[in-house]
Amino acid sequence: MLHRVGRLLLAFVGVSLLCSAPASATSLADVLLAPGGIRIEFILFALTLLGVALLHHYTMWVALAGLGTILLAKYSLLDNFSFWHHLLGGGGSEGEWRILLNLIGLLFGFAILAKHFDESHLPKVLPKFLPNDWKGPFVLLVMIFVISSFLDNIAAAMIGGAIAFVVFNERVHIGYLAAIVAASNAGGSGSVVGDTTTTLMWIDGVSPWDVLHAYVAAGVALVIFGLIASFQQDKYQRIVSDAPANQRVEWKHLLVVGLILVLAIVTNYALDFPALGVWIALLLGALFVRTPWEELKNAWAGTIFLVALVTCASLMPVDELPPASWLTTFSLGFISAVFDNIPLTKLCLEQGGYDWGMLAYAVGFGGSMLWFGSSAGVALSNMYPQARSAVQWLRHGWHVALAYVVGFFVLLALVGWHPHAPHKDHNSDVQISQPVQRDA
Repeated sequence: MLHRVGRLLLAFVGVSLLCSAPASATSLADVLLAPGGIRIEFILFALTLLGVALLHHYTMWVALAGLGTILLAKYSLLDNFSFWHHLLGGGGSEGEWRILLNLIGLLFGFAILAKHFDESHLPKVLPKFLPNDWKGPFVLLVMIFVISSFLDNIAAAMIGGAIAFVVFNERVHIGYLAAIVAASNAGGSGSVVGDTTTTLMWIDGVSPWDVLHAYVAAGVALVIFGLIASFQQDKYQRIVSDAPANQRVEWKHLLVVGLILVLAIVTNYALDFPALGVWIALLLGALFVRTPWEELKNAWAGTIFLVALVTCASLMPVDELPPASWLTTFSLGFISAVFDNIPLTKLCLEQGGYDWGMLAYAVGFGGSMLWFGSSAGVALSNMYPQARSAVQWLRHGWHVALAYVVGFFVLLALVGWHPHAPHKDHNSDVQISQPVQRDA
């Protein structure tokens, strides 16, 4: 397997080097910059996302290789490109440093937040509230949906998977596993602290109120896939909703969770830097409860992976993207099932002119249609290896795709398409064309 991965990465770098070789003539440079009429950055970015989709166990290295080749292409073909200027800004451009630093701080901080929630033992008490028939699996999905609205969707999916493992006697239907992932992604789609995509929007300056209407579509989707998956699971293995005896909730850990969320919101509005509030809360919490700092080592690989992809997306020439529209947004939901939704979100933020709530639902929930389409799905598959089959996921989890389509068009019909004016000025670096600005 390692030899095959090595050959694939070598071929990837080789193609990138060939495409990004310095040109001796202007015409040749133009051909290399846009072979076949497609900018080389998009080709390399597509190859990176394809590598992420195929090589799930090496996503961090694929993302770093993709970032390296994109930078190599830009330095080879663009005389005035400066990565440091892109990161640090200058000449009227702020640069990407604030977004990336916030993202790093939030990803590490939310990893500890999730562990605090787990160590509160509240997930172990929740099963006693579950009914003993098909309504039990459905109530569990609703719980996951609600938890994901204030907790990271990965953590919500893992908590739901852990509860399902116990209450279904270790026999969980693949269709229900797809529903767990869908519930975690749907629950986070309307909350800026519930999903990495919406958190990225928040960091970039989108108001939390501008994504809230994603819950119109997410709620409809929950009912559709939730009911179908609950009947699947009830037929496959009925629930046993007994909580461990004498289990107590550790309220100090829950207090830290609440403190993190409150200070993140305060520092975002006051300083445009929510990660600072997260870490202030963590340090304050460490004064009265044990803090699981060991979670940092478990989160570093995923953090580097996401930061590398976001950086790749920020280097794309956004003036050549399709115009923002509800149809484009609808299509992005299916694209996010195959390619990671983080860089897709970043591209849309750079372009501007989207209805952020509709986009949050599309890229957040759309990734649930395949197990590797979202971080929550990849994380849950580590607990349930049988989920690592795209064919079985589509065969038994077909209700997720159905729910996505119905939810999207219910949102379009009831709320409509309301593109937001650019929430901040995205002054391009000198080597990238100006983004298209559209009126709301």
